[in-house]
Amino acid sequence: MILCLHIGNTHVVGAVFDGQALKLEFRRTSHARISTDEFGLFLRGVLLSNEISPNAVTRAAMSSVLPEATYALSGACRKYFGVEPFILRAGVRTGLKIRYRNPLEVGADRIANAIAAVHHYPDRELVIAGFGTATTFCAIGADKTYLGGVILPGMRISLEALATRAAKLSSVEIAAVDHVVGRSTAESMQSGLYYGQIGMAREIIGRIRKEAFGDRQPLVVGTGEFAGLFDPAGLLDEIRPQLVLEGLLLANTMNS
Repeated sequence: MILCLHIGNTHVVGAVFDGQALKLEFRRTSHARISTDEFGLFLRGVLLSNEISPNAVTRAAMSSVLPEATYALSGACRKYFGVEPFILRAGVRTGLKIRYRNPLEVGADRIANAIAAVHHYPDRELVIAGFGTATTFCAIGADKTYLGGVILPGMRISLEALATRAAKLSSVEIAAVDHVVGRSTAESMQSGLYYGQIGMAREIIGRIRKEAFGDRQPLVVGTGEFAGLFDPAGLLDEIRPQLVLEGLLLANTMNS
């Protein structure tokens, strides 16, 4: 079995694959100062509580946006599973042509998303919309060219900014709402977060379509923690919450 792990700004997301079959998915909060043993004990505990033997893990693949946590998680894979993890980073095979001026600047999560998207939707022009701590959009050509993208504050960052910078506003649940006019402060904040993201997404996707695809309609694939909230909004053609983990699995195979 293959253990796939991505360390994001807010969460560590992980999965266990048996071949191509997803056997387990999990997440926990992430922070830069987590230790090797914390990671290792957590991972073994998750597997055992889901009746998967840690000894069944024969390979591991990972990506990260937190360098310190990368070191700790790599050590956990070696110490607790006896495997040297594959790390998705600059220089590995991805099957993509990166058009960034500096390809090293493209986040590992965005690369993993792109690897999985071009695998699932071959020969298609794609926009990958990632709804997590940040909201991101990546434009991918039909020839697997990573054309570039857009990064903006996500719903969680926006909520934290409101709650910490406005004296009379407190945190609310991030949720899809069916009306834009809130009748309480909490409802008004939820409406602003939700429909604000929808408005930004529609504008950005429309501009990407014109600028990158000559007004052709790319397939819009949603992923990330909050992608499912936008299913009723008609923004997304497909939703694949595990895209980053699927990309790690594919990248590991390419580099084996």
